[in-house]
Parts: sequence; C-alpha cells; structure tokens
Amino acid sequence: MAGSRTKARKRALDVLFESELQSREVGATLDGRVAAGDPPVNPYTIELVEGVREHRDRIDVLLEEYAQGWSLERMPAVDRNLLRIGAYEVLYREDVPDAVAVSEAVNLAAELSTDDSPTFVRGLLSRLVEVKPTLSA
Repeated sequence: MAGSRTKARKRALDVLFESELQSREVGATLDGRVAAGDPPVNPYTIELVEGVREHRDRIDVLLEEYAQGWSLERMPAVDRNLLRIGAYEVLYREDVPDAVAVSEAVNLAAELSTDDSPTFVRGLLSRLVEVKPTLSA
C-alpha cells in the first residue's frame, strides 16, 4: 500500500508543479491527466491535488509563517509543492500519520530537489506538526 501512496504523492507533485510552471489552474492539469489516463491516475493522487487546491490559501499562509526567512516565491518550485502536499497530509488527513507525511515529503525532496531541500522540508513540516494542536482550521 505504501508503494502506491508514494507513487501517488509523486504524481500529485508532478501535477502541482506542471500547473505552476505553465500558469494553469490545478484542476485543468489534473483533468488533463485523468482524461489521458496514460498512466491511469491513482485516486489518492486526485485526493492530494484536490485537497491542496481546496486548502492552498491556508497552507501557503502557514508555510510562509513558519518558513523563517523564506518566502514561498524564494523556495524551489519542487520544494514549495512538496511542502503543500506534506502540509495538506499533516493538517487535513487523519489517515496519514504525521511522521509518514513528513518522511514521504523528505524522501521526494531528496530524490527530486536540491541537496539542502530534504533538511528544509523536514524542518518546516516538523514545525507544522509541532504547532498543529494550536492551529485553527
């Protein structure tokens, strides 16, 4: 099961990253991927993309608030979108343990982003996990 969710997270990152790169609505990119169906889009990918889209304003405010000296614009696009997925899972998914959400985001950062990204992603998502009990949805 973890393997399919890991792949789903990577696909969700692809969709979010592509949408941002092409200045397209996330929904349009996701719909295109689903319609193409090659490869088929995992239902969890759809849940992640839709969840990030639905909660993005709140997620972005929190990422800016806890990123200590980093604006969202300064972050590499891969990191920014990985953090959105990780924050969505930490804050809005009861079925994903916080440690799993953080670990998955860190692993994808190590695979796909800069040498400093895993540490940055771990630090910021871990901070969200710490403050989560004090946050209002």
